[in-house]
Amino acid sequence: MIIRRRNVAQKSEEEIRNIIQTYGSLLYRTAFVLLGNPHDVQDVLQEVLIKYMEKAPPFHDAGHEKAWLLKVNANLCKDYLRFNRRHTYVNLEEVENVCASPEQMEILKEVLSLPARWKTVLLLHYVEGYQIKEISHITGLSESAVKKRLQRGREALKRKLSNLNL
Repeated sequence: MIIRRRNVAQKSEEEIRNIIQTYGSLLYRTAFVLLGNPHDVQDVLQEVLIKYMEKAPPFHDAGHEKAWLLKVNANLCKDYLRFNRRHTYVNLEEVENVCASPEQMEILKEVLSLPARWKTVLLLHYVEGYQIKEISHITGLSESAVKKRLQRGREALKRKLSNLNL
């Protein structure tokens, strides 16, 4: 996909490079967990950068900027899934080198098969280390909704893993 310059706010190349270097891998991992397909992830990340160039508000600090990027990233992933009406897809051959054991591979398959609403909060909490209050701000959910999604995601994962005897 080619980036077209629309009425883009003038962000310096240095600002864009800084965003990519600072948050690129975080945004990629988050989008990959939600979409499960590296090609879809690249499309979404390109849209995130376009939104950043066009509509980024003035940020109070680096945390505000990071939260804004994560929120835009998550929303675009949801939009992408809704628009294409498809389920998550992961080419497991590409992921095999990340998993050290077959057991880890099975766990990863089960996590990726969870609904996006649970994967998002599980990823932000357990992989990225965000607290419930921070996840609430990033996702726009209430703290009780985040807690409930974490609980349901853990329960669903536990059920799936107990069926596999892991």
